[in-house]
Amino acid sequence: MTRLRRTRTAAGRRLEGSQIVDVPADAAWDLFVDTTRWPEWSPIVSGVDASDRYVREGTTGRIRIPGAWVPFTVTDCRDRRWEWRVTGLPGSGHRVDDLGPERCRIVFELPTHAVGCAPICLEGLERMASILVEER
Repeated sequence: MTRLRRTRTAAGRRLEGSQIVDVPADAAWDLFVDTTRWPEWSPIVSGVDASDRYVREGTTGRIRIPGAWVPFTVTDCRDRRWEWRVTGLPGSGHRVDDLGPERCRIVFELPTHAVGCAPICLEGLERMASILVEER
């Protein structure tokens, strides 16, 4: 079940979408940080051109969204959480919480200016969960 709630993070107020998945946290993290796989689970990303296959702080590139290629920069990546800027604006945070050996929570953290993207993020979480369970 996908969940949506307001929260406060180190980066400020966020709208957090999350889903619990019965897979190890490492598997979910690998799917989140592998830029070649973003089009598999993102409802709007159809292409990625990145400096690194696996996200790390400083990764740059561009994503193809409907109608345009837009630039991004990963500004932070640690402790199974990464943040980025897309077209120079703060984008969603991406996080995996370890809930045990075979269970984790996948999370999108939306900044207040991006709450209109919540339906896209919720669909992305559902797609990710389906991929993770299928690959298990």
